[in-house]
Amino acid sequence: MALITLRRNFCHISDFWIPGAVAALKIHPANHVQKIVKDRLHVWFCSLHPGLFRVRFHHSYCKNFHSQNGNDFHPVAEPWFSQAQEWNQPDGSLSRKDEETLCKRLNSFTSPDEVLSFLSTQDTLPVTLASAALHRICEVGERDYEQRLPQGVLETSIFRALCLQCGRDPSRLTDAAMVTALQSLVTLPVDPQSSLMLTLMAECRSRLQRGLLETRLLCILGESLVRLQGAGCETLELVLCQLQSKNLETFAPEDIVAIYRILQACPEKVDKHQTFLNTINNFSLSIVSFLSPKSISHVLTALVALDQTHAVPLVIKLGKHMVRYIPRFTSEELGKVLEAFVYFGYSDRFFTEALERHIAALCLSLDPDVTSAVMAYCSRKRIRSEPILDAVAEAFVCQSEKFSPSQISELIEPFGKLNYLPPNAPALFRKLENVLLAHFRCFPPRMLLRLLHSCSLIGCHPVNFMSKIFSPFFLQRLQGEESRVDRVSQAQLTQLFMTSVLECAFYKGPKLLPQYQVKSFLTPCCSLETPVDLHLYKSVVMGLIDLLGSRLYFASKVLTPYCYTIDVEIKLDEDGFVLPFTVDEDVHKRVALCIDGPQRFCSDSKYLLGKEAIKQRHLCLLGYQVVQVPYHELELLTSRHELVEYLQSKLFPSNSPVHW
Repeated sequence: MALITLRRNFCHISDFWIPGAVAALKIHPANHVQKIVKDRLHVWFCSLHPGLFRVRFHHSYCKNFHSQNGNDFHPVAEPWFSQAQEWNQPDGSLSRKDEETLCKRLNSFTSPDEVLSFLSTQDTLPVTLASAALHRICEVGERDYEQRLPQGVLETSIFRALCLQCGRDPSRLTDAAMVTALQSLVTLPVDPQSSLMLTLMAECRSRLQRGLLETRLLCILGESLVRLQGAGCETLELVLCQLQSKNLETFAPEDIVAIYRILQACPEKVDKHQTFLNTINNFSLSIVSFLSPKSISHVLTALVALDQTHAVPLVIKLGKHMVRYIPRFTSEELGKVLEAFVYFGYSDRFFTEALERHIAALCLSLDPDVTSAVMAYCSRKRIRSEPILDAVAEAFVCQSEKFSPSQISELIEPFGKLNYLPPNAPALFRKLENVLLAHFRCFPPRMLLRLLHSCSLIGCHPVNFMSKIFSPFFLQRLQGEESRVDRVSQAQLTQLFMTSVLECAFYKGPKLLPQYQVKSFLTPCCSLETPVDLHLYKSVVMGLIDLLGSRLYFASKVLTPYCYTIDVEIKLDEDGFVLPFTVDEDVHKRVALCIDGPQRFCSDSKYLLGKEAIKQRHLCLLGYQVVQVPYHELELLTSRHELVEYLQSKLFPSNSPVHW
């Protein structure tokens, strides 16, 4: 009775716990029990120090646990081992109803300490509950402690006894308990070669070979194997083969997501299992409405990693489904979704509108990574979303210190590409200038050049930095170890130099050396100009021939001395007569006809892209009469006669007769 009273008094002290003490009463003689208690109390009282009220028990079975603080886990006397063995003796086994009640209690706990404290009050713990408790500790611990349990939890005697309970005799575990125990231990700093892990792995492999595991457990086991042994694990191949033999109709949505994660971890197996993956992609269309935001993020991330470009129908359906749930996505999940949409080239008006509402609501609380992903999405899809751009500009002005150099570049460049000046443009570019002045050397040369070039596209000229980027020192850094500066950087430098001459007459600093200048901005890739739309070009050419009477009176795709390529050039003399394009004398005015197709505009808008806006701006400053022929006006014309009249009104707006 004295022992029972002692146990009851101390069971609420989390740092003092005697495993199996009550069980010892049942199976050992009284004198033996007294000896055990006497020995244990002696150990406990002798270990007390001022400010320290703790006793720890270790077992040699746990000696392969890694210790971050460098202290090894030493085995202790055999009596503790025998006592721990009695934690779930058959005499004290629980009924099924009691086990279900305890499982519910376990799932209600929100921290590892709560679970451990609860376990310290239990005299009986079946292996199934031990497995569930271990899983719950890992689940809430990883969430609270950033994917790693704290050392204090790993060192508790209860936690170690729990691991021992799960691995002592795996054959007694149910399939679910065995796989859950392995899943939990994989997340811990446990040596994969420890006897505990080897025993569990052997039992898993044995049951797997006998084909005893159901789909859900196969998925859990597959993910555990990936984390434990990597993509080259032979057992993982067996898991994938068994999954392929199952009926997909029986798979739960979380099973499908788990399969995507498994295959994502071993992309080298994709070719071998592509047929299975195609089946999964097609089947996933039917379960999209059941996927959580986290699952959607995982599926899209896997589709990108596995380069499933033919799975666009699934991407589209996921995009349409998530429109209503964007606020439920975490910053990380939303960032992954946007990266996937950029990769697959997906955009949707309803998704964009929902994203606008979400970003505008967050505004000053925007996460830098999400901001970068949102701006990349808008930039790649040419989405000139004013609510998003305004919110991002405001976030940068108020919290610029949160953004890294690469994030600043990703944030600012779309403003230039999309030809948009936010309402707080003066504050935005003043803040940007201050950041660049303070951290100029933190920006890699190419990134800095792209950033400054994008500012010039919208007329915010980086005059205070032109002398630096035209200097031989910066150009040498830009060149790096290559034999010459890359073609795109040369084009950007040339356009910045032209900007300094045409739009910044007060700039008196160094000029760009001729060897770094290009002759044309129109190049096959990464061009600073958009090639003319061939279909629109042919239509306009036919209309010009009807209007002017001959192909002789205009030239096509003319490269000017100023690096720009003009779609159509028409020369006029002093009296307004049209001259043959071969004549270079008596030219009073040059007309630059810009045939602007959809690719020269922001998506679903009438705003030119930044690179087209600066081109037309520079041509005007160079003396050309710029005449814009946008595609959305040409689409309204229904006949060739209407086209001729339209071109005449554009080229000769005073309604004066045409002379040639």
